[in-house]
Amino acid sequence: MGCNGRCGDYLLAPSGGRLKPMAQRSTLRLGTRGSLLAVAQSRLVLRALHAVDPGQPLELVSVETRGDRDRDTPLSAVGDPGFFSAELDRALLTEQVDFCVHSMKDLPLEPRPGIRQAAVPAREHPHDVVLFRADATALLASDQPLRIGTSSARRATLAGGFLREALPRLGAQPPQLTFAPLRGPVEQRLARLRLPRAHPQALDGAVLALAGLARLWGDRDGHAALAPLLQDTRLMLLPLSACPTAAGQGALAIDCRDGDARVAGLLAQLHDAATARRVARELSLAAALPAGERDGFAASSLPDANCGTLLFMAGSGASRPYHRLAWRRPPPPAGARAWDGSDWAGASHLRRIARRSSGKPGALFLAHWRAWPGAAPMPPDTRVWVSGVESWRQLARRGVWVEGCADNLGFRAITPLLAAAVLRLPPLADWTVMTREDAVASWHDSGVGRVQATYAIDSPSDPVALATIRARLAQSTHFYWGSAAQFQALRAWLPADAHHACGPGKTFQALRAQGVGNLHPFPSRQEWRSWLA
Repeated sequence: MGCNGRCGDYLLAPSGGRLKPMAQRSTLRLGTRGSLLAVAQSRLVLRALHAVDPGQPLELVSVETRGDRDRDTPLSAVGDPGFFSAELDRALLTEQVDFCVHSMKDLPLEPRPGIRQAAVPAREHPHDVVLFRADATALLASDQPLRIGTSSARRATLAGGFLREALPRLGAQPPQLTFAPLRGPVEQRLARLRLPRAHPQALDGAVLALAGLARLWGDRDGHAALAPLLQDTRLMLLPLSACPTAAGQGALAIDCRDGDARVAGLLAQLHDAATARRVARELSLAAALPAGERDGFAASSLPDANCGTLLFMAGSGASRPYHRLAWRRPPPPAGARAWDGSDWAGASHLRRIARRSSGKPGALFLAHWRAWPGAAPMPPDTRVWVSGVESWRQLARRGVWVEGCADNLGFRAITPLLAAAVLRLPPLADWTVMTREDAVASWHDSGVGRVQATYAIDSPSDPVALATIRARLAQSTHFYWGSAAQFQALRAWLPADAHHACGPGKTFQALRAQGVGNLHPFPSRQEWRSWLA
């Protein structure tokens, strides 16, 4: 047993607080695994409980699980749903501890008799992140395969498929990857990125949960361990649309004994109903699968202000791998005739705008892959983020290292993610956005320091093409808009009862501000096409 939450007769106050004498109340013991991450998560819960009930004495009790003792068996070969939790359950049921904190994704899907899930706090970001050793670009340039660490078959499949297209094309060959088992505490996993490359345990990259890194970064001991290990590393934050994660990832579960009303009542004050609802849906989908398909199943919920909750799923069914998206779709229309703007885009003209040099930005957001001039080299080590997966892939083919994307949901949707301290990104005031000329004004309230137009899309000028487009517009009922400027250019040719759609970002905000009726946001153009099919 360890004592991290209590020393002598004093309760440890949150970081920066002062020590307070304990009230005459029985101490509640929080059972936790002993790793830095488990302790960091438990300290988060202790601080939250201290905020709602400052007089309640609390104590951390370390419990070793089989998963802590056995760090060699691949997770796919474990076959024990209680691998990381059975000993904590036993300590709870035998009253050695009063409540326990778990990573939700580590718990069995089946109910555990005598144990009550008393609270699910607000969730951390559910994404996976890949950390790379400092010389990863040199390895890519010399066409050497990158050795990526993960013990998850799901991560190897999804991250592997994405990274082969998302890593920058710097050599003569497309990026090559191999995967190696990776188990143990987070700090030990990251340490393998710093081993000499000839070492048999050395890795070039490691796939980890962003939530765990974020919680460690916010903990005094976790931060001290992580800071030197993250120095000089490069990262890629995997988009949920391409790489959804384990059901429940990023969420914590706080358990107590069934029937312990006092502890359950205290813990209930930490409960976040929206998180619990989304996580329960993910876990129920996993539980409904045959046991052999659960390890490969991924389900990640992402709330969006305009589209509602998006549930990204991936897995390997009986016949073939699949990606799916569930969300609050409008009712499907009957007899719809679609216009998606492709003929307009094909007849339009791209015009480059000279880029004003102002030194290297703190970080760079490209609203479209066209926003970066084709022949211009990206300054080394620029922190580049983009609008979506397709822009990421296009820039990777041009040798640009992209760290993350907005998954086509708009820049505003990822500002909380960009603020995650462990990503070590600069404040928005130090960012530069490169975008289309007619979109510059829409960034005025974004908080970004500098917005620069680097290209324009000039309307078609060919009379034959325009006549063809006008005829198609007149025959269509449902329209997808790539920009507010495109809508403005064509609105006079639209039927009065037109149904409009667009992405949930700035185009939706602009069209809604203009009072456009029959307007629905969609997560992507592909999702709109699927809805109409």
